[in-house]
Amino acid sequence: MNLKNGSPSEKSENPQGRERREKALDMAFNQINRQFGKGSIMRLGEGPGMEAIPAISTGSVSLDAALGCGGVPRGRIVEIFGPESSGKTTIALQIIAQVQRGGGMAAFVDAEHALDPLYAKALGVQTDNLIVSQPDTGEQALEIAEILTSSGSLDVVVIDSVAALVPKAELEGDMGDHHVGLQARLMSQALRKLTGVVHRSNTCFIFINQIRMKIGVMFGNPETTSGGNALKFYSSVRLDIRRIASIKEGENNVGNRTRVRVVKNKLAPPFRTAEFDIMFGRGVSREGDVLDLAVEKDIVAKTGAWYSYGEERIGQGRENVKRFLSENADLFAEIDGQVRAAVGIGAPKAAAEEREAPQAAAPK
Repeated sequence: MNLKNGSPSEKSENPQGRERREKALDMAFNQINRQFGKGSIMRLGEGPGMEAIPAISTGSVSLDAALGCGGVPRGRIVEIFGPESSGKTTIALQIIAQVQRGGGMAAFVDAEHALDPLYAKALGVQTDNLIVSQPDTGEQALEIAEILTSSGSLDVVVIDSVAALVPKAELEGDMGDHHVGLQARLMSQALRKLTGVVHRSNTCFIFINQIRMKIGVMFGNPETTSGGNALKFYSSVRLDIRRIASIKEGENNVGNRTRVRVVKNKLAPPFRTAEFDIMFGRGVSREGDVLDLAVEKDIVAKTGAWYSYGEERIGQGRENVKRFLSENADLFAEIDGQVRAAVGIGAPKAAAEEREAPQAAAPK
């Protein structure tokens, strides 16, 4: 049966019909731009933002590689969650330290009122340049974070944590009062506003979150995160951090072996994992992280307990080699460069260079 107007493929091959549609589309574009501002609509290939999304290093080469884009993405929302004392705040502070090293600025919204300035300084955070807020209510915390982000001056904003964002109604009520769904509604409303602001300002917005248990779950994973489902949907990247072992020197615990699983990733394949050491008082062990990847990529050879780089033996036992690399900065930098090349990530860029990466123009 012949159709009067022809099939869609026939219409698309008709030059006159295509020209007519292009003119009508141009008129629609002009009307939208007049009504909503220039940049409200565009063809994807003609607009800005076609380059790879810039990222901020996490301070761990293995985690940067697992994320697939060299770190946590700018202009996106990131959720870091896990059990207590698993390294969530440590990773967030390391991200802040990395961006400050490149000349960037960061803010830390301390809803838990538990930030330790001395620990932050030990991780490399420039505490004199870190903007800190300790709000009283969840509404206040999210409002402050939105104002700071919309300024366009910050590279990273961290909220620690979602569980501590207490709605004002709950604070003003009595102990034992039921406030069902208040925090979830607060987060849902805030994220609807924040998403566009975060994208336009090219800021990496990090939420730290805690684990909760679902009651009555017989099958499947009973774990969930606080604050409802909105954050799961709006996050471009979600990192699940777990402590898997203790690192000991003699009888003393000196750190934790940590595994991070990328449970959601809109920029690269998800479900990749990274393992590294978090040393107490020092953060992620860069030497151990690079050494593990160097062995995996055959840059450093491991024979029994001995490690060799090229023709040279660099130590017996992992902890001894880590110590050797920390004392030989030039050798460490050489191995680090080869590891980064092998996993496909470069050295961290200056913050100003990445902050000015083109984004889609905001409607006026």
